[in-house]
Amino acid sequence: MAGYVVVGTQWGDEGKGKIIDVLAHKADYVVRFQGGNNAGHTVVVNGEKFILHLLPSGMLHGNGKCIIGPGVVVDPKVLLKELATLEEKGAKTDHLFISDRAHLIMPYHVKLDELKEEARGANKIGTTKRGIGPCYSDKIARCGIRAVDLLDMEAFAGKLKTNLEEKNALFTKIYGSEAMDFDAIMEDFKGYSEKLKHRIMDSVPEINKALDEDKMVMFEGAQAMMLDINYGTYPYVTSSSPTTGGVTTGVGVSPKKIDRAIGVMKAYTTRVGEGPFVTELLDETGEQLRKVGAEFGATTGRPRRCGWLDAVVGKYAVDINGLTDVVITKIDVLSGLDTIKICTGYEIDGEVYTTVPSSIEKLAKAKPVYEELPGWKEDITQMKEYEELPENCKKYIKRMEELVGCPITVVSVGPDRTQNIFLREI
Repeated sequence: MAGYVVVGTQWGDEGKGKIIDVLAHKADYVVRFQGGNNAGHTVVVNGEKFILHLLPSGMLHGNGKCIIGPGVVVDPKVLLKELATLEEKGAKTDHLFISDRAHLIMPYHVKLDELKEEARGANKIGTTKRGIGPCYSDKIARCGIRAVDLLDMEAFAGKLKTNLEEKNALFTKIYGSEAMDFDAIMEDFKGYSEKLKHRIMDSVPEINKALDEDKMVMFEGAQAMMLDINYGTYPYVTSSSPTTGGVTTGVGVSPKKIDRAIGVMKAYTTRVGEGPFVTELLDETGEQLRKVGAEFGATTGRPRRCGWLDAVVGKYAVDINGLTDVVITKIDVLSGLDTIKICTGYEIDGEVYTTVPSSIEKLAKAKPVYEELPGWKEDITQMKEYEELPENCKKYIKRMEELVGCPITVVSVGPDRTQNIFLREI
């Protein structure tokens, strides 16, 4: 049995897609366990960039079966467009399947997301306005529509009618917006049903059977630890659990079937959207990290906020996810800096914290406690072995490992799937 989980350890955009793509060549299954098309995974293959939103990053290998799991929320229109884009580039897509338990993002979810975010004004959360939060809200409120409903359009119509009556009342009476048309939505989803019904499956028994037969199953999350609905910088978080714990509920497997928990950690820190960010750099260094690291959202194109590595967040992610391995990405972006800083604690009202407080009010007041290390000037993007790395780069990697308390297995030195240095077998 080989259940591998790959999760983000910061605020997302750590490079999970690339690492999953690298590992997926030996996977029999690649399973996405949460999130929606608010996530963007960038994978570079032979110099060509692919940006995946709903599709598992393992899609581009075409070897294992790729499944969008029960914990994911799926916008059928976006999914079909993404499949068409890959097909136009000659990529294989017939190995993609959708759990019948996955919830569907409806047009009224997208509209509600936009209206709510606009109504928040200065208190906006920074949602991507793609309907993810409202879809998860309906799921928890037990009025969601699932992929299985696309197999019975009569049942689908009844659920749509009930939901749309409620949503239209909200749109017209609360937000002063226009009502949505039942017939237009129904017509669109009839088309989606025809195009997707052959991909809809009960994934739970098949995935468990595969694990019991010692096949390799790779579980892929979107977003990351600090965007977790329970443990992130609430309320500036996503609507699901992008942690290893999210696998058990998002796929339907026992925690006992997870053998490796791999956390992807950028060598510095970024985040998109609102919320406190202790190590954020609003200076030339921050701008340099953004420019050299091409830190712009794969889904939204928004410039990412950049800062030094936060080891407090790193240790927090190791503990909550039970990480067995850490993969460092984008360490090549730090080349050329005279000195590099790592945050080892937060000073809040004169007290130093080495854990992440739940209060965002406290976190907003936190001042980073830094440890400073010497930088390196060498270009490391073509290096293949750990021994080739500059001494100061190796010292930085070693200190990261000590501070987060987990072995570093892979060091990524560039965006392509070949630009990796393996310190240990994975």
